[in-house]
Amino acid sequence: MKTRDKILQKALQLFNEKGYNNITTRHIAAELNISPGNLHYHFKHSEDIVKILFSDLILKMDEVLNGMKKEENRTLEDLYQFTWSTYEIFYSFRFIFMNFVDILKEIPEVESQYESVNFSRREEFHMIFKGLQEGGVFKKNIPDFILNSLTTQIFIIADNWITHNSLAYKLEKEEAIPFYALIQMNLFYPLLNEEQQKLYEEKYIR
Repeated sequence: MKTRDKILQKALQLFNEKGYNNITTRHIAAELNISPGNLHYHFKHSEDIVKILFSDLILKMDEVLNGMKKEENRTLEDLYQFTWSTYEIFYSFRFIFMNFVDILKEIPEVESQYESVNFSRREEFHMIFKGLQEGGVFKKNIPDFILNSLTTQIFIIADNWITHNSLAYKLEKEEAIPFYALIQMNLFYPLLNEEQQKLYEEKYIR
């Protein structure tokens, strides 16, 4: 593995374990047993590392979304797997969400990227929801304002569930991901047709 990749991997681990505000480039260099100068050859500041890690998060989410969009006949299980995969990815980059406000304030490039992604994600989610309507998973008569607010609700939960878990439940990864993925999935339940609601209860409510 190249030094640059080792730095990114170790930084992600340390940020996740100890928090973005508690880790400097010197900490990362010490953990890798390299000189600060060697690290600074690749990244001058910790903010530069965060920019790359945030871009990696976006790329991983793009892959999951593209897979969902390619599904011609989307099912309830597709929606569940998409939600689960999203929460796995977010957990892998959990320091970003634990320190979201600070990161956005300190790194304008990340804030700009987040705003851009938010805009494009709304369109992508709306298209996915429309596909679920056309495929008979969602009810046909859902007003657009409900679908639009659903996207906002998803963003609120997805961006904040890690912080909520750290304060309220303190669940480890194996419990946290299925618990919060189901919380988000429950938003969809009132939108499912009667047959899909029965399927939902049988498969996901225990």
